[in-house]
Amino acid sequence: MQALPIFIDLKQRNSVVIGGGDVATRKVIMLLKAQANIVLVSPELCHELQQLVDDKKLVYVNAHFSPEQLDGAVIVIAATDDEAVNEIVSLEAKKRNIPVNVVDAPALCSFTMASIVDRSPIVIAISSEGNAPVLARYIRTKIETMLPATYGRIATVAGDFRDAVKAKFSTTQKRRIFWEGVLQGPVVERILAGQESAARELLSNLISEQADIQHHGEVYLVGGGPGDPDLLTLRALRLMQQCDVCVYDKLVSPEVMELVRRDAELIYVGKARDQHTLPQEEINFLLAKLALEGKRVLRLKGGDPFIFGRGGEEIETLMEQGVPFQVVPGITAANGVSSYAGIPLTHRDYSQSCLFITGHLKDGTVDLDWAAMARPKQTVVIYMGLIGMAEICKQLIAHGVPPDMPAAVVQQGTTIRQRVLTATVLDLAEKVAEAKIKAPCLTIIGEVVKLRQKLAWFESDNNKTS
Repeated sequence: MQALPIFIDLKQRNSVVIGGGDVATRKVIMLLKAQANIVLVSPELCHELQQLVDDKKLVYVNAHFSPEQLDGAVIVIAATDDEAVNEIVSLEAKKRNIPVNVVDAPALCSFTMASIVDRSPIVIAISSEGNAPVLARYIRTKIETMLPATYGRIATVAGDFRDAVKAKFSTTQKRRIFWEGVLQGPVVERILAGQESAARELLSNLISEQADIQHHGEVYLVGGGPGDPDLLTLRALRLMQQCDVCVYDKLVSPEVMELVRRDAELIYVGKARDQHTLPQEEINFLLAKLALEGKRVLRLKGGDPFIFGRGGEEIETLMEQGVPFQVVPGITAANGVSSYAGIPLTHRDYSQSCLFITGHLKDGTVDLDWAAMARPKQTVVIYMGLIGMAEICKQLIAHGVPPDMPAAVVQQGTTIRQRVLTATVLDLAEKVAEAKIKAPCLTIIGEVVKLRQKLAWFESDNNKTS
């Protein structure tokens, strides 16, 4: 280690920045986050810095650099494009024993600026000691994806209870053991789920009872997206990695399933037409039963759990049974699949609204609101419409949809196995049968399908228009 990493309290203390361009802007913004009093010295300013001056966010000195401008400063940053000026700033700051940073000139620095991951009050600084700042930023990006934005709230809550824990537990070792249990238990999970009041109440009870930290059961109702694992949310991935048991559907892609915790118990409850591994009511009670046994249960669904995913029915049972849960939305098939097929769901020239429809009802019929589906200037997206395709197309034409209205069926959208078939409403069912399209697939009907020929971007050997 060539330099000691330290954190300096700059709150309401003078920091001098020399320079008025884009680089100086980045440094000023960082200092503003640290609540420093900033004195900015430069004969010219870029637009962003001028806006900060106009908003009275800092003190502006419209002048070239002179040594007396450093008087009273806690730190100094030189960010000009004039090497001679930067060198003088460095020399004068060092004479006054003021820490100085000269951008892109490590030899002139007495300190370097780290790449920051800000989860205040948790702050992580990454430094390459001036050797490879781009690498430091790359590492920061990796860490950013690992730490949810709410991690700072964990530290804030812990800080609020620090004195209470110190008063309750007499030794450092007992306090350490207590906090280790808290950080691996339900208190943190409540905070990450946005349930901070419940987390504070639980933590208060644990302290007052000097209770052992137990892993209480919970259900994570998580949308697994349309298939491409890169489309998972960060929260979904975190919960997938910490579950004890995963209850999953047929529509969850193999690539997404690969990201579930390796030693988690897997329970398949997929449903196909007339082939239900478990009736929905039994799935509801299975989730509650597993959670009441103290397990962390991942209920993993394709797409989004609240868009034709029966998630509402499942959490109704969980609430009746007193089981804690959290819901993590996913990219629904309509959004993901249409995007990967190059078909925008809305377009000002073709479609001003979008209608999501399920292709069969609870009793297995295809009795839909045909008049609503036949309105002009809209896009209709049909989930689970493969079996009733012929009847759907027939009814749409009967209710006024032009027979030559463009339509598309996308099979296994967003994955490398994606297939896209385009047709008209008149011949769609016939072409689907000829192409032997199989579920999972999504049907898109509307003028926007015309745009696929121009906008298709996700192409593979399987993904050619037919």
